Amino acid sequence: MAKYGWFPDDYVSSTYDIDFHRLYEEGYRGLIFDVDNTLVPHNAPADQQAKDLFSYLNHLGYFFMFVSNNKEPRVRDFCRDVGGFGYVYLAGKPSPKGYVEAMERMGTNRENTLFIGDQILTDIWGANRAGVRNIMVRPVKKWHEEIQIILKRLLEAVILGAYGLYKKAGGAVRKAPLKEEGASLK
Repeated sequence: MAKYGWFPDDYVSSTYDIDFHRLYEEGYRGLIFDVDNTLVPHNAPADQQAKDLFSYLNHLGYFFMFVSNNKEPRVRDFCRDVGGFGYVYLAGKPSPKGYVEAMERMGTNRENTLFIGDQILTDIWGANRAGVRNIMVRPVKKWHEEIQIILKRLLEAVILGAYGLYKKAGGAVRKAPLKEEGASLK
């Protein structure tokens, strides 16, 4: 069942702040990630922080895939560099199709899969349409993107303002567990 539109389940500073160990203990087994500005700056290669994160996620026992609107070489190379289980490129987000394909390929479902991304109008809206719990992260390097993304970010600022009011009014938000400050990957 699709969830309400544009609001993320939670909004955190960085992918690298999320306590994936606790999420695993909660029963999550599949992770779907956007790449650009979720994990590294737009079109940047996988850095050591990303490689360490995916090594840790693999150690925990997660399946993880990348769902991106980018072209295949970009997504394929990033996936290869971090040891991913696969990718969906030119995914057409916010269409739910890429999320569903990723879950099918990982052997997971809506209840045990989590999506992490940085854009409301593609990533979060698509995850909500697919019925997948999601965490929105602040862009790694905001405003250093293609013009169409910058224009979307202006509308996203309005939506995030409404999201803040929604949370203050007691709206349902599924808080993501965060690592303790200074904690490293175990």
